[in-house]
Parts: sequence; C-alpha cells; structure tokens
Amino acid sequence: MVEPAAGRAATWPLVVDLDGTLTASDTLVESFLALLRVRPWAALASLWALRRGRAAFKQAVAGAGAFDARHLPLRPDLLDYLAGERARGRAVVLATAADRSVAEAVARRLGVFDRVLASDGVHNLKGSAKLEAIRRECGEAFSYVGDSRADLPIWRAARSAVLVAVDPALARQAAGVTTIEREFAAPPAGAAVWAQLLRLHQWLKNSLVLVPLLTSFSMASSASVGQAMLAVLAMSLLASATYVFNDLWDLDHDRRHPRKRLRPLAAGQIGVPAAVAVALGMAGAAAGLGWTLGPPFVACAAGYAVLTAAYSVWLKRKVLVDVIALALLYGVRVLAGAAAISVQVTPWLFAFCLFVFFSLALLKRCSELVALREAGGDRSAGRGYRVGDLSVLWPLGVGAGMSAVVVFGLFIAEVGAAGRYRHPELLWGVGVALLYWLARMWLDTARGTMHDDPIVHTLRRRAPAAALALMVVLTLAAHLL
Repeated sequence: MVEPAAGRAATWPLVVDLDGTLTASDTLVESFLALLRVRPWAALASLWALRRGRAAFKQAVAGAGAFDARHLPLRPDLLDYLAGERARGRAVVLATAADRSVAEAVARRLGVFDRVLASDGVHNLKGSAKLEAIRRECGEAFSYVGDSRADLPIWRAARSAVLVAVDPALARQAAGVTTIEREFAAPPAGAAVWAQLLRLHQWLKNSLVLVPLLTSFSMASSASVGQAMLAVLAMSLLASATYVFNDLWDLDHDRRHPRKRLRPLAAGQIGVPAAVAVALGMAGAAAGLGWTLGPPFVACAAGYAVLTAAYSVWLKRKVLVDVIALALLYGVRVLAGAAAISVQVTPWLFAFCLFVFFSLALLKRCSELVALREAGGDRSAGRGYRVGDLSVLWPLGVGAGMSAVVVFGLFIAEVGAAGRYRHPELLWGVGVALLYWLARMWLDTARGTMHDDPIVHTLRRRAPAAALALMVVLTLAAHLL
C-alpha cells in the first residue's frame, strides 16, 4: 500500500466505481432479474430498447422500478475509507455505467457521495466516455477506485488509484501506470464458499439415482455400476447448476431472509458473472455425461431441469403444488437411474416412491413452518403457507408415509415377490425399518431438528442413517442368501 505524493494525503476528488467495486454484484443483472420476476412482460419489452443502445436498455430496466438498493451487499471496509476521506474534506464522486436512477438510489442509501456520474439513457458511461465525464466534472487531478482491467485507461489518467479486489497481475499493471493510494483485498471465495453456492452437500440426494441399481440387483454388473455412477455425477452437476440459477432468481428475496441472506450470491461473496460461468460449465459437463448414457437418460435430465426451473420461477409459490413438484423432482432421479442402466421402474416401485417422496416433501414444508412458529412468525415469505396449516399438512404427510409402508407390505405379500427374493420374509424387517425411519423423520421435524432437506438429514443423523442402512442390508440378504 503506497500513499500518493510521497506519503502526503491526497486532496483531489475520489471517484468511485459501483459494479464490482463498491459492490461485488452487477446492478444491471440484478435489476433485470428482479423485473423479470415481478413483471416478466416489462422485462421482455425492455429488451426492445437495446436497438437504441445499452444506455437506453439500462434506463428501460431501471425505469420499471424493480431494483432495490436497500439490500445491495456493499464492501464495508471501502465504505469506511470513503466516509473518512469525505470527513476530512475530500470530494467523493460516484461514477458508474449503471443507470442514473440506480446510482442515485445507491448514493441516497449511503450518504457519502457529493456527486453522481452515471448513464443517462443516451450516453453509456463506460470506458472512454466515463473518463471524459470524470475530467469534465473533476478536472485532471483525481483518484479512481476500481476493480477490473477495463479501469486501466482511467487509472492511467488518474493521479492515484485505489484497487479493490484485484488480482496480483492487475495490481502490478496498475502500479505501472499510476501511484497506488490504497488497496482493498476482498476475502477470496475459497472452496467452502463455492461448495455452499453449488450446494455440494445436496449431492447426497442424488444417491436416489442408485435405487434402480439396487432394486434390480444389477450390482454384479460392472457396466451397470459404472453407468449408474456416471448418472449420479451428471445429475449432481446439473443440480448444482440449477441451484446457482435459483439463487440468482431469488436474489432479492434471499437478501431479506434471515438465513438465506448469508448465501454467497446474496452476501456478495461471489460475483454474478463468475457464478453464471461456473453454472454453465457444470450444466455443459452434465449434458456431455448424459449424452454418453443415452437419450432416455437425457430426457429424464431435461425433465428435471425444466421442472426445477418451473419450481423456482412459479410452482414453489403455489400451495400444495410445490410439494407435488418436490416429490416429482425426487422421483425423476429414480427414473434417471433406471434410464441409465436400461431397466424398467415397476408399478410397485413407482407407487412406493410417489407416497414416500410426497411425505418427504410435506416434511420439508412442515419443518420450515415449525421453525417459523418458533421464531414467532405466521406466514412463510414467498410462499402461500401459514403456521396454522400445520394442522392439515402434518397428518397429510404422515398419512402419505404410512401409505408407502402399506404399499411395501402389499408388495411383500404379492406372489411375484417370492420369484425375485429367495427369502421374502426378510422384507418384513425392511418394512419395520421403513416404519421407524419415517416416524423418526417426522419426530425430528416436530422437535425442530430437521435439516432443510430430509435426504441430507437422513445421511447425517445416526438413527435415520442406521435405519436406511438396515433396509439396504435386509433387502440384499432377502435376495442373495
């Protein structure tokens, strides 16, 4: 860190960029997504303004009023520095390519800027246009606060530079064209942050892809095992990509949520462009793996992606429709596993999965409402449920779980079961373990200890995991002994 003018404090204006500098996010992307969520036709109509240039497009999006600066994640250390410089008499100017209405909303929120330079619907304040505007407003002597390689021409014209979250190579380039006044290093988005964004712990749910491998007893075939594992990887990569796009879609809502505001995108720990690039890469890798597994698997994966998108955009706000969609998302994983190894899903397995997954989906909603009730709330944000709905959802979910147990019992009693299992009587032990597992899951929900996802909860907790392992062991024993 080097102070300008051989250690003397600078007195010339401090010009500050917005996107990527003051905030790690991109206000245009956020504004467009917010508009697309609340007024989709207006968002699509705003694209027509692109024929008049990017500045006109930004103005059309901002003019719809969907952007909310109150929850935009900002860099607190940089804000403290700006406030300190302004307190000692230095002018602080916000200069951004964002539309003026967005820039002024941010400036009003912060109260540290003396002037605002921004795009006006005709002139897109980026690159050389921004430099000209800065010179007109501040003269030749100014410091520029930026974050990207595109800022190098402005740094070259500035008396000094303030670097925000730049890599070492760019820092060296900036030091070669001007004096470095200050440098703010953003905390690196390490493996843990990316794992949180991509929900790697949710990959456990894709173990459902292996269900057809187990129920068809194809474990002895190395080809089937290999295909099943590729299917698990493909569905996991696809799921992570959909989680990123879901977080983008819900960005504004997440920032208002007491827990979801800590997600990497909502908190500004990872920028939107980087997140989108990684998500597209994972979706492309999933498509490549899916292609090797054949058209039926690709159809299942495509159905999963479409249903996930519909759930994120619309279905999750519809009472009961959302839990049916969740149940189907669980079920599609089973169908994908069957498609990967070319086996049929029997009517017994289909009926069993329908009831089990519907019960688990309701369990997820009930756990959220229990947490809401304990926090003193009444209505779930962004959904149509109330705490009072527990009186209906609870018996509905438990009843669906017990229906799955009944279906499993009828399967055991069915004459055909004896043809596939050498000792079908051992399956009654599976039924008892299933009964315990479902009852324990609902008990954990009542106690408020349920994880956001019941499958993840099962694999992380000793008793439910033991019940699940016992079911697998007894099923294999009934077939092999």
